[in-house]
Amino acid sequence: MRVEFEKNMNRSALYDEHDKLVGESTFSPSDTIWIIEHTSVDGALRGHGYASKLIEKIVENARNENVKIIPLCPYAKREFEKNPEYNNMLFE
Repeated sequence: MRVEFEKNMNRSALYDEHDKLVGESTFSPSDTIWIIEHTSVDGALRGHGYASKLIEKIVENARNENVKIIPLCPYAKREFEKNPEYNNMLFE
């Protein structure tokens, strides 16, 4: 499994060993804020931490681009609550 950040598609994407898309986390970008809208992973792969990796990839790239995040997606909200190192990335 590999996670890719695909800025041109406004998402982080999870691919299996056959390069099939098996999960994604999407966001709406602006110059200063990214809104994480949706996160999903194929049912058979849930519970293995892949969704967390999708959120982590968006946070990492937002940090590099100096933008803040609004975690609108319920899963992303939980990830922000569980990971205090994301707190400085929140839009207030």
